[in-house]
Amino acid sequence: MVDHGRQNERSQVTPEIERRCFIQAGLASAGTVLATSVLPSQIVSAAVPPQVTNSGADQIPRRPLGKTGEQVSIIGVGGYHLGTVQSSDLAVRLVQEAVDAGVTFFDNAWEYNDHRSEEWMGLGLQGRRDKGFLMSKVCTHGRDKKVAMQQLEESLKRLGTDHLDLWQIHEVIYENDPDLHFAKGGVVEALDEAKKQGKVRFVGFTGHKSPAIHLKMLAHDYPFDTVQMPLNCFDATYRSFEQQVLPELQRRGIAALGMKSLGGDGQPIQYGVVRADEALRYAMSLPVATTICGIDSLDVLHQNVGIARGFQPMSPQEMQVLRERCRPSSGDGHLELFKTTKKYDGRVGREQHGYPPPEQLPL
Repeated sequence: MVDHGRQNERSQVTPEIERRCFIQAGLASAGTVLATSVLPSQIVSAAVPPQVTNSGADQIPRRPLGKTGEQVSIIGVGGYHLGTVQSSDLAVRLVQEAVDAGVTFFDNAWEYNDHRSEEWMGLGLQGRRDKGFLMSKVCTHGRDKKVAMQQLEESLKRLGTDHLDLWQIHEVIYENDPDLHFAKGGVVEALDEAKKQGKVRFVGFTGHKSPAIHLKMLAHDYPFDTVQMPLNCFDATYRSFEQQVLPELQRRGIAALGMKSLGGDGQPIQYGVVRADEALRYAMSLPVATTICGIDSLDVLHQNVGIARGFQPMSPQEMQVLRERCRPSSGDGHLELFKTTKKYDGRVGREQHGYPPPEQLPL
């Protein structure tokens, strides 16, 4: 299992290896933030997750989405991996079974898998759209409002809906991204226009690279409803979004959306550093509205649903024990390569920022 809605340039850990590892292990001022490891004595637990509803033993709990008044399931289906499964029929079945199990949050992005992810999710949500909280991402990567609005129309068409519940700026990961997004005629103006037109209910942004970049976006004091970021037991002690961004979101009442609960590619599970069930439980025990999971098989869906049903958060003490256990493996960032390399940076963003595609890079 991989825990993120999108993963470009995948590692040698194949979906099947990740699936087996998950099941086997699961069963058995901005810009000034330090980009260094966090010492154990510096860790302050933010583990006060929002109150849940729908909390019966056989139900997937729901949490408030910040100040929006919405409630979403504590796990969500990531759009990237949906577009990597064997067929559209399987993708449709995954979405339908997720909805029927009580999952309400569905993640996607305009650029995922050459748009296949949105198309297949749209097929899966036919007849179930009113049961899902549907999010997609705008992928201008520095381009203007006009490009953003065109992408929105294409996303709506592929997803088979007249509106998105949430539209987020995708992959805010380059140092100049905040300036580009907030420039006159930039994508932030598209967020406002889309809301005005009734095609988008709520707005936010995502990124996986640096807490400092997230804080630079937040420094503009724009009324974002959500912020998506990597949150896991390795992040807690290395360039930590948990320690540096989550407290600011809580202060502002912005909903946090977690991703990469298994480090982005499932390798920590394969290496035996942490079990999948405890890694996912840790991420879900943070003050997040939902944890978005990459699901590429029915087995992984069923395991995630099993963990989520009747979920009880870890205690602060349990979370600290896990942080400490993972700290020796997390200190150099090798289990979070999305922070330290461009391995998982999307192709469209690379192109817009002048970086070559991965196949043109030297070994």
